[in-house]
Amino acid sequence: MPYLSTVNDLVAGSVAGAAQVMVGQPLDTVKTRAQIAPKGMFKGPMDILAQTVRKEGFFALYKGMASPLLGIAGVNSLLFASYVYSKRIVSPFPQLSLKEIALAGGMAGAANAILASPVEMFKVRMQGQYGATTDKILRDVAKEMWRDWGFRKGVMRGYWVVTVAREIPAYAGFYTAFELSKRTFQSKYGEQLPVWALLTSGSTGGIAYWLSSYPLDVIKSRVQLRQVPPTG
Repeated sequence: MPYLSTVNDLVAGSVAGAAQVMVGQPLDTVKTRAQIAPKGMFKGPMDILAQTVRKEGFFALYKGMASPLLGIAGVNSLLFASYVYSKRIVSPFPQLSLKEIALAGGMAGAANAILASPVEMFKVRMQGQYGATTDKILRDVAKEMWRDWGFRKGVMRGYWVVTVAREIPAYAGFYTAFELSKRTFQSKYGEQLPVWALLTSGSTGGIAYWLSSYPLDVIKSRVQLRQVPPTG
């Protein structure tokens, strides 16, 4: 049944997303701190890793993980549904060109930012705490942003940066690279690809995601960590 198939895809995507968060969170913390740390605080990524573990403990690498874990089901469901419907809008035919895949991916990224923006904002603000006695838990960070800045400038801070400047090119790049890699493998191995080929295609998509959006991700992180909302 199509309904059960969709539910299974969403559940599988949510489980995979949770696994991705748990495996990738330490590297994400290093990435975020490299983007937002005051000048001179760290010498490089390995120094960030070493100082974080030495001063704050190993589990400090997992700061901010609760936010994406709580939001992963909603984010993945929205992305999956948006991509499916975007492909239908772009073309009535099931086999889209790579240009059409890129367009559908960008449209899905724009929709995905609605949930991804607050998830990212809370995660970044948790990762931007360096083990001081004044560090806050996620609940307190959320309360503070809502109390001081409200919904638009607090909870949704960085929304337009995430939408226009990051998620659109990121998911256009991801889905295009994924499909290109998958189709290349299918031309050699047939429609039913081995697991390693799917993993390689997913990795190729992930690389394209960050190559398409990393400079914009730096801006997003700094906007979301600011003490006051940006103006202009």
